[in-house]
Amino acid sequence: MISLDVLIAGLATGSIYGLLALGYHITFVVSNTVNFSLGATLMFGAVMFYEVHTRLGIDILIAVPLVLLMSGLLGIIVERFFVRPFCQNNSVSWLLSTIAFGIILENIVRFTFGQEPRSIPMPSISEPIRLFNAGIYPIEFIIPAVGISVAIILWLLSKKTIVGRALLAAAQNRDAAILQGINVKKLIILAYVVSTALAGLAGMLIAPKLNVSASMGTLIGLKAFAAAIIGGILSAPGCLVAGIGYGVFESIIAAQLPSAFREILGFGLLIIILIFKPNGLFGKKGVYKV
Repeated sequence: MISLDVLIAGLATGSIYGLLALGYHITFVVSNTVNFSLGATLMFGAVMFYEVHTRLGIDILIAVPLVLLMSGLLGIIVERFFVRPFCQNNSVSWLLSTIAFGIILENIVRFTFGQEPRSIPMPSISEPIRLFNAGIYPIEFIIPAVGISVAIILWLLSKKTIVGRALLAAAQNRDAAILQGINVKKLIILAYVVSTALAGLAGMLIAPKLNVSASMGTLIGLKAFAAAIIGGILSAPGCLVAGIGYGVFESIIAAQLPSAFREILGFGLLIIILIFKPNGLFGKKGVYKV
């Protein structure tokens, strides 16, 4: 039987995957490119939150938007210097360049922040509470609530604002959007800013739950990309649902079996799903995919 604490922990981890998967989705639908440094950006968000809030003592109400701003600026850098030059030459080398950027960022943080993992002391949300005989961390309620709220806000912005509708138009037919006078280049920059801001937010959310370190984002970013593929990278709801589902699945596996089975069965599930659903569970048949 699945215990409540296992389920809640899986929802929290899955929401982190879902936020990053949405980041992969946003850049892909607008530019047909994927920022493979989102895992490193998650780490960057967690480290910056530690430095700004824990080390410098800046209030969380200021620290959070400040880290979001810094994470968003990373998106501009990635798009301008690690993606655009290759896209202009019709090259797919952005695949490698975004991975390289993530490795560079990780090692810069390792040299400056240090290699030792550090915790962010937030007793009010990182100490377990008893609920139906299960020990649950309050942060595990906050993470899904924030993740789902952000997804709803992004959906409303895409439907109710001019910029959002322009993004949807560019996602559906980029050439037609250009003919209608939509500045697709700016939309691509915006997509990268939003995707890295989501990764930075995910880093801040997971920071009180995990120890902050330079290597914390690599595997999370890879699993989030797996979730995006499982859900169908062209489907925003699919990415979010698959991310949450993936987190719950591996939480159940981790509770029942040795930890090594979590990765074996998780990525094994990815292969099995793609054999029967090549475009993901919610993807569209016959469209361009990674």
